Amino acid sequence: MSKLTRLKPIIRLSVGNPETDSNSVFGRGIASLCLGVRETGSLNAAAKGMGMAYSKAWRIIKDTEAALDVQLLYRNGAHGSQLTEDCERILEAYQAIESDLQAEAERRFQEALKR
Repeated sequence: MSKLTRLKPIIRLSVGNPETDSNSVFGRGIASLCLGVRETGSLNAAAKGMGMAYSKAWRIIKDTEAALDVQLLYRNGAHGSQLTEDCERILEAYQAIESDLQAEAERRFQEALKR
């Protein structure tokens, strides 16, 4: 078996707002942060779980919200945070598309190696 068959393509999906000049997009990092908020109910806990400072997580959320013109989190001070309905929908679509693209890329990569 060729060592090449162990290799896999890595798909990096981003969702952006074409009506803005911002470089902030909804990608793997913000998706992971949002999943952490969903699991823990806290942006601070999600940030710590990713080895990230709360201030950096806060800035990433704010920048992404501004770029997308979509509120991602409901923040309730000491009571934590939760994902907005819009964020849940973006996250669900993002995960589904990323999974489909990854599976297709892996299939096509293995097919191309056989040529």
